Amino acid sequence: MVLKESDSKLEAGDPAPAFELEGADGETYTLESFADDEALLVVFTCNHCPYAKAKFDLLNELAAEYDDVSIVGINPNDAEEYPDDSLEAMREYVEEGQIQYDAYLRDESQAVAREYGAVCTPDPFLFGREGDEFRLVYHGRLDDALNPDDEPTRFHVREVIESVLAGQPVDLEWQPSQGCSIKWSDE
Repeated sequence: MVLKESDSKLEAGDPAPAFELEGADGETYTLESFADDEALLVVFTCNHCPYAKAKFDLLNELAAEYDDVSIVGINPNDAEEYPDDSLEAMREYVEEGQIQYDAYLRDESQAVAREYGAVCTPDPFLFGREGDEFRLVYHGRLDDALNPDDEPTRFHVREVIESVLAGQPVDLEWQPSQGCSIKWSDE
């Protein structure tokens, strides 16, 4: 395990990079799949990383709590080297109820993770709706529990979601998320 901190090439106001990815439910998803939502939380995550696993419950809660926000997990890890991150394993996590996001997508080519500049799991990006597109309003940690065994006392992502839904500017310093490095297939 290599501990990494997020460091995106995307900046505030940048449009969400497009994607077309298969979900654990067998459906194909694009940005347009979430066009009815006020916000979109894209989290690069995986099945095996203890840092990512520690955030499953929070992400499940957010997906259940907010009707106007889609919670989308994207798993970019090399499944040949890390079979726990295969699409089949992702399906098991969804079927068993461990993951209950609005969509759990497989980035087999890793092109989407590269386009977003994702480096670790979890690596969250929150986009707010501006007209007919999503624009980046926050890239940073989900909460203040940086280690898998820590209990969070502050939920940064909730604060940001609440600001977006209230039509308020996001007034929160972007502090990097941290977790396992993305397992790139060519490294």
